[in-house]
Amino acid sequence: MLQAWALDGIGEIAAGDDLVAVIAAAAGGELADGDILVVTSKIVSKAEGRFVRADDREDAITAETVRVVAERTWPNGARTRIVESRLGIIAAAAGVDASNTPEGTVLLLPEDPDASARAIAEGLRTRLGAQIGVIVSDTLGRAWRDGQTDQAIGAAGVHVFEDLRGRTDAQGRELAVTQPCSADELASAADLVKGKASGRPVAVIRGRGDLVGELDLPGARSILRPGERDMFHTGAEESYRAGYEAGRSA
Repeated sequence: MLQAWALDGIGEIAAGDDLVAVIAAAAGGELADGDILVVTSKIVSKAEGRFVRADDREDAITAETVRVVAERTWPNGARTRIVESRLGIIAAAAGVDASNTPEGTVLLLPEDPDASARAIAEGLRTRLGAQIGVIVSDTLGRAWRDGQTDQAIGAAGVHVFEDLRGRTDAQGRELAVTQPCSADELASAADLVKGKASGRPVAVIRGRGDLVGELDLPGARSILRPGERDMFHTGAEESYRAGYEAGRSA
């Protein structure tokens, strides 16, 4: 049976706070072998002091961007930029967050989310004696679908994929491409109990101990699709414009 619950008692996180100590205190001895912690990236960034001075959020987004995937200015003047950040993550605004930050600052994503997850997992395993996994999650949109879900941007001690290729379905047919991204599924499940405004940024998932393993398992970076297999490299308008210009110069 799969269980999920959010931890109470985690207050406002400040730069330099020890997340291992904070989470261990909130867990209160509840964690057991095979549990998976899903930690909202925002508290990881805050603990790591990822605040930067930025009176204009757009400037901060530009600084974190390595490639613009799509950009739109809407009739009301609002601007949306889908970009690839230096972490390789494709998201709106490069993950730059201006909510619940000191005036004149924005919050960037963790410097290395996989390393952050590994440090938390290793610290908790040592402190609590429980073989647990850790996922660092962030809220991201999806191509072709409205709304957002939480997805894994960092992971340690967790199999981020459940590879079913080579197995058979209920009718005995071999599965050729089925490879659920278990880390993203767990991140989304955890968000159902954490909520967006409840002040509970850490959740525990119990019942999938089969996904927990060594700390050196591939992290969430391995989820990112490499460029040579990216069929959706740019937005529709950007692709049309590039093709049009290529045709004119041919």
